[in-house]
Amino acid sequence: MKAETKETMRRLLTFLCTGILIPISLWGQESTSVFDFLSLPTSAHATALGGKNISIIEDDASLIFQNPALLSSVSHNSMNLNFMTYMRGTKTGSASFVRIAGERGTWGTGVQFVGYGDITETLETGEILGETNALDMAISGMYSYNFSEYWSGGATGKIIYSKYAGYSSFAMAVDLGLNYYNEEQDLSLSAVAANLGGQIKAFGNKHERLPFNLQLGFSKSLGHAPIRFSVTMIDLTRWSSKYYYHVEKKVKGGRILMNHFDLGIDIIPMKQFYVAAGYSFRRAYEMVAAGSSHAAGLSFGAGLNVKKFKFGLAYAKYHVSAPTLAFSASYSL
Repeated sequence: MKAETKETMRRLLTFLCTGILIPISLWGQESTSVFDFLSLPTSAHATALGGKNISIIEDDASLIFQNPALLSSVSHNSMNLNFMTYMRGTKTGSASFVRIAGERGTWGTGVQFVGYGDITETLETGEILGETNALDMAISGMYSYNFSEYWSGGATGKIIYSKYAGYSSFAMAVDLGLNYYNEEQDLSLSAVAANLGGQIKAFGNKHERLPFNLQLGFSKSLGHAPIRFSVTMIDLTRWSSKYYYHVEKKVKGGRILMNHFDLGIDIIPMKQFYVAAGYSFRRAYEMVAAGSSHAAGLSFGAGLNVKKFKFGLAYAKYHVSAPTLAFSASYSL
């Protein structure tokens, strides 16, 4: 075996042990978490495919928030802006920049935020004290490395900050991602361990955990047909029915299993255009439990690539008060 091949396998094994085996120690945790805004999609394309997608290979800088290993697929000096409507009066967005470093490395930076607008501050008696505001924000630095022709790995370091009226919290976290891509078969397999870390400063006296999410996913085209299917499994360390909001008194095991799946399909008639649709079993279940069954779990979208410009638009529903519209725009310098 050549020295270069041995070194590649050694790095890959080290990455697998760090990114996959360590998160298994968290298996079974069911406590609530803070900074749940980190679970919101930061890509119109990912939103259209169900909200969680860690495996599609596209020249799209917005997807690097989903899986840092996907940095390897993005063009040099690419920038992206993403904006999404959320609850009434609430806006969320992200921005990213990607730059290739050497023959195998790529680095990127990103920021994501949720602004909740002006909020009326009241006492328990109903007395109005005035107006206040709330903000969630995360600043990220990312790096990916091509281990070989097929394998790439990536890591994201995040500084997370939230402020709600007079309360604030600060945390640091890491995302680890791995991707296998066979271009001839157009097959992509990915694993991501997201939000490994903890609070440095809590909102109160008690430190709470971050929304850790262990995910597996794959994307595959159908031969020469312009169709690509994606399946993403999410929250693989939380299987208890106690985690879910229940419509029924008893949840069957099969229903619990399906709540870990996001399904997506892309129709790509030409390289410059795609139409996408997705279904999130988790989101559908939670929306029905919250009293909304209209289009629960469904999402749709489309994208256009015009030379160096890329645009994406998606529709989904993440809150009972209003539908969600996501917009993405990218440009390669």
